[in-house]
Amino acid sequence: MENFTEFRKVVELWQADKQQYVKKSTFAAYSLLITNHLLPAFAAKVDIQEEDVQQFVFAKLDEGLSQKSVKDILIVLKMVLRFGVKYNLIAHRQIDIRFPTERERQEVEVLSKANQRKIMEFVKSNFTFQNLGIYICLSAGLRIGEVCALTWDDIDAEQGVIYVTKTIQRIYLVGEIEKRTEVIIDTPKSKNSIREIPMTRDLLRIVKPLKKVVNGSFYVLTNSATPTEPRTYRNYYKRLMRQLDIPALKFHGLRHSFATRCIESNCDYKTVSVLLGHSNISTTLNLYVHPNMEQKKRCVEQMFKALR
Repeated sequence: MENFTEFRKVVELWQADKQQYVKKSTFAAYSLLITNHLLPAFAAKVDIQEEDVQQFVFAKLDEGLSQKSVKDILIVLKMVLRFGVKYNLIAHRQIDIRFPTERERQEVEVLSKANQRKIMEFVKSNFTFQNLGIYICLSAGLRIGEVCALTWDDIDAEQGVIYVTKTIQRIYLVGEIEKRTEVIIDTPKSKNSIREIPMTRDLLRIVKPLKKVVNGSFYVLTNSATPTEPRTYRNYYKRLMRQLDIPALKFHGLRHSFATRCIESNCDYKTVSVLLGHSNISTTLNLYVHPNMEQKKRCVEQMFKALR
C-alpha cells in the first residue's frame, strides 16, 4: 500500500493531463465536481474500494443530490481512477455501484398550448430584442446559452435558417486560493449541437425586416456588440412570466415546449432529435415520447387488425 499515491495527488496529475484535451468549460465542470465532492471524501485515501464509493453515493443522495448529479460525479471519479491505474499510482479495483430504484419518472415541464400562444402573441405586439429571444426559443428549441450567443449573422433570412454554432456560459474556475467565475463563448454542448434550424413563417416575418437594418456582428438579444449572459437573461424571462401571469417554468422549459409541440404534431423522432441537437435519438425518446392512452389503444387496434 505504501507504494500507492494519495487520491489528491492522482487528481493533480490527472487534471494536468486532461486539461490538454478538453474544452475549458468541460475542464471547469470536472474541477468543480472534484473540489466540491470528491476531494472532501477521498483526498487522503490511497486505496479506494467499491464499498467506499457505494457509501459515498448513499451519502450524496441523502444530501439531496439527484441520481443524475451523483452519476456525473462518478464519471469523473472513474476517469481519475483509470488514469491512476494506467500509471501504476493506485491499485486496480472493480467498482460497480448500485442506485436505489427511482419510483417516479420525472415529468418534463412544458407550457400549455394556451400559455405558449399567449407568450408568442405578447412578443409580436410588444417587440423588444429580449422578447424576440424567447420567441426564437419557442420556435426553434435553442438552449439559453445558444440564444445568448446568437448574432444576426447566424440568422439567414433568405434561406429561412438559424445556424447554431456557439454558446455563452459562465464557468467556475477553481484556483489555489479562491473560486471565481468567467463568462466564455465556446462551441455548443456537443458536435451534434452545431445545427441548422429552419424558421417558422411567423418568425421569418419578424426577422426579415430587421435583417435589412441590423449589424450582422451584433448579438440578437442586445442588438449590440456586447452579449447578455444566461443568468441575466434567465432573470428577465422570470420577470416576463410573472408579468404575463404564467406559472413558473424553468427557461429550459421553452426548449421542452418546442420539442413537445413537434412530437404532438407527429414530426418523426429522428428529425426532432436533429433539430434539438441531441447526441442520439434515445435522449429525445426518453425525454419526450410518452404515448397517451389514446395512442396506446390505436397501436393495439392496428396490431389486431393486421392479425386478422
